[in-house]
Amino acid sequence: MADRLAEVRLAPYTTLRLGGPARAFVEARSPDEIVGIVAGADREGEAVLVLGGGSNLVVSDDGFDGLAVHVSSEGIDVAGDGERVVITVQAGEDWDALVARCVDEGWSGVECLSGIPGRVGSTPIQNVGAYGQEVAQTIVGVRVYDRTTGRTRDLTPAECGFAYRHSAFKDDPGRHVVLAVTYALHRSELSGPIAYKELAVRLGVKLGDRVPLAQARAAVLDLRRGKGMVLDSGDPDTRSAGSFFTNPILTAAQAADLGRRAPGHPRWEMPDGSGAVKVPAAWLIENAGFPKGYEKGAVRISTKHTLALTNPTGTASTRDLLALAREVRDGVHEKFGVLLVNEPVFVGVSL
Repeated sequence: MADRLAEVRLAPYTTLRLGGPARAFVEARSPDEIVGIVAGADREGEAVLVLGGGSNLVVSDDGFDGLAVHVSSEGIDVAGDGERVVITVQAGEDWDALVARCVDEGWSGVECLSGIPGRVGSTPIQNVGAYGQEVAQTIVGVRVYDRTTGRTRDLTPAECGFAYRHSAFKDDPGRHVVLAVTYALHRSELSGPIAYKELAVRLGVKLGDRVPLAQARAAVLDLRRGKGMVLDSGDPDTRSAGSFFTNPILTAAQAADLGRRAPGHPRWEMPDGSGAVKVPAAWLIENAGFPKGYEKGAVRISTKHTLALTNPTGTASTRDLLALAREVRDGVHEKFGVLLVNEPVFVGVSL
């Protein structure tokens, strides 16, 4: 069994570089270790925090009064035949390294998810998505340890309850520990149809066109770097948790109210015919008076991307970050009547 350490600071395990110590900390390097450690803690009534890449995590300055389990399991199994390839990936594998391999191997389906930090185990939880792709389009199974039943099981995509930046894992947080994820990809040197206008413009193609996988990946990485969304120790804007707020989806009534407050605002009609619309959170934030580079003490909005709240010098506290987040959330609500929802997972804190 892996060594158990005491009072380990969690800040270095998060991309925000924020967070106090965990009372206990252990590195889990295999599915059996993950299950054994978590099951043992549950038997003892010990609180558990499952850590991956820490790219979507906001941890209290007081840390975590329990056991932090850092998932570092590795391994990729490849199967399938003909035009289809099925890969089962251990939860501790680095996500972008996996995407890079898929592009190199000619496995199409995740190329537009290049540059996203974190580990594979978090991808179904967040239903990670960007530039017209999301993992729900390729996931065919998720192996989990169910802490309620004490058993390992394989969940179907339907059981995962995927939605925009959401999954059933978020509805019942802490119940399931992701052990491995299985993706079904296509053997092709071409990307999936380009479905995001900004990416299409960068590539110089029309929506629906396909391009070489490496070209799609390079364009996505270029776009993400321009927004400070590719981890880079030399770029203080990347010391963030990515997009801090999700794009709100408004009911028809809420959309009508926003239309009265802000005629002509950008919006996307939802395809379900309900009259609901998705509104860009970045537009709401900027037009509520919070531009790129907006500072509050030791934290600021990224100079490149309005949705990212950053710890640019590495000297901020979680308390500082949340103060800025509340100011932005409340300012948007006061001006537009829209309540922004945070995307990162909070540990020991709340807005």
